[in-house]
Amino acid sequence: MAGYTLETAKRHLQAWLEAELEVTTHQSYTIGTRSLTKANLSEIRKQIQFWQNEVAKLENIEKRRGRNRVIQVIPRDL
Repeated sequence: MAGYTLETAKRHLQAWLEAELEVTTHQSYTIGTRSLTKANLSEIRKQIQFWQNEVAKLENIEKRRGRNRVIQVIPRDL
């Protein structure tokens, strides 16, 4: 585990979602002969996927109070 709290991971996810929205509406602009591109949309989407996975993992840990379930299965030939 990376040392993130669930609240921190949710804030990061929300920030990246807002960044994606901003980039999709105003990714680049030009003033005179100069142009500026804000960010790479593919990199933002990678970060969104990362934080979605982190939030899901932390929610799962919180739901199970930090315990993983292990089930033992014994195959039998009847």
